[in-house]
Amino acid sequence: MFNMSLFGTHLQVGEQAPNFSLNDQNGKKHQLEDYKGKNLVIYFFPKAFTPGWTKQACGLRDESMTFKDLNISILGISYDSQDQLKSFKEKYNLPFDFLSDSEKLMGSDYGVNSFHFFPQRKTFLIDEEGILIHIFNDVDLNSHPKDILKIFNHHN
Repeated sequence: MFNMSLFGTHLQVGEQAPNFSLNDQNGKKHQLEDYKGKNLVIYFFPKAFTPGWTKQACGLRDESMTFKDLNISILGISYDSQDQLKSFKEKYNLPFDFLSDSEKLMGSDYGVNSFHFFPQRKTFLIDEEGILIHIFNDVDLNSHPKDILKIFNHHN
């Protein structure tokens, strides 16, 4: 029998996003309440320096001014160490923070843990009040930034 608790909860659009408390690549703590009054993109990715994730992160980087203009903050989450995430952020000049979920607690709360050693690639869009407005269960690496912007433009 499999332990279903590994998969965490099944979140629904319209619900309050689960709180979190994780350190970023520099050791600074981030919590959901820090983003009240901002739109927030939380995206889980399998592993730093992999080709797919590099493409995803750089695509978000390339639209960073548009995200900023729309009061949208971005957080990338993986099970990688803070040092790995810091190296990745610096190498690709990424203007947003990465949180290390090495204990897989946030992954459990957001339902992205799986049988693998990595989180599933999912993105959660959260409005200024902390409510989930969209969940990308399938991420198209070619159009991900534009897909996110379309949802936030439609929501506001």
